[in-house]
Amino acid sequence: MTAPSAPLRPTRDPQVTLDDLLEVVLNKGAVLHLDLIIAVADIPLIGVNLRAAIAGMETMLEYGLLRQWDADTRAWAERATAATPELEEGERVVIRSFGGHYDDTGLSHVWRPGTLFLTDRRILVYRREPREALWEARLEDVAATRLQSERTVGGEERLRVRVELAGGGGALLSAANPGEFDESLRRIAPHVRSREPRPLVADDDAPECEGHVWYHEPRRDGAVWRGGRARLENGRLTWKAPTDGRPAVVLDIGRISDVRLEPGSTPSGGLDRLVVEAPGERIVLATEEAPRWMRALAPNAPAAGAGPDRKEAHGHHR
Repeated sequence: MTAPSAPLRPTRDPQVTLDDLLEVVLNKGAVLHLDLIIAVADIPLIGVNLRAAIAGMETMLEYGLLRQWDADTRAWAERATAATPELEEGERVVIRSFGGHYDDTGLSHVWRPGTLFLTDRRILVYRREPREALWEARLEDVAATRLQSERTVGGEERLRVRVELAGGGGALLSAANPGEFDESLRRIAPHVRSREPRPLVADDDAPECEGHVWYHEPRRDGAVWRGGRARLENGRLTWKAPTDGRPAVVLDIGRISDVRLEPGSTPSGGLDRLVVEAPGERIVLATEEAPRWMRALAPNAPAAGAGPDRKEAHGHHR
């Protein structure tokens, strides 16, 4: 019977540096065999059995490890590269950034996200999947640009780039850095004029009503109150929370059949519970400016004052 071997003990070599360790791991690799038992008062509670290999990718692939992962990663990189739009011979990309194009040609006006390219020959908004040029214009056709502010449904201010074409028309584009995009465009196309920045909509076209409003959002396990921004503009009521990607409420006011105060709970005191009804829809809101919203949503309805209905509604606040 052979004598048991001496237990392994950790050692320290002051001559070995981190660079030496990395060189060994990347060039040759290391195999770890670890058995770990965690005990409390000599009672084993947790056991860990670890077998791990650490090495550089070349060593891993040489021994047949991670080949499928390497193939999938390389294929993904090739697809990502292929997503770049086909450039003309000698065409040079000046700016590439996240961006989008505001499509106002259909019934619903929406932002179409993509990648914004500024080359020394054209402006291009390109979508990766499915591969499509959302909007494109050659630099010689661009007459002017204007930076303009847009207030989103959630109330955030966003800076956009309005591109005007010499033959008429143009596009509203978004860019990761609108100011840099605008300056770079005029550096490579000096004929492009810069118009004074202005808001996206004129004061005359400002929303009829806008402000912070609570929405009693229906859910499968029961409705919940959520704070957000309501907006009445161009005959349409919308409500959107700051964290939402799109409005949770979109209602044409022409469909509204009734607007009234209603007794019931609200998120906090001092708020009125406002009910907006339309065929097949019932929207419950809470606001401290109920009279203003009632006048905007139902101009012919009597204004909400300090009458009995209002007192009754306050009596049911949580």
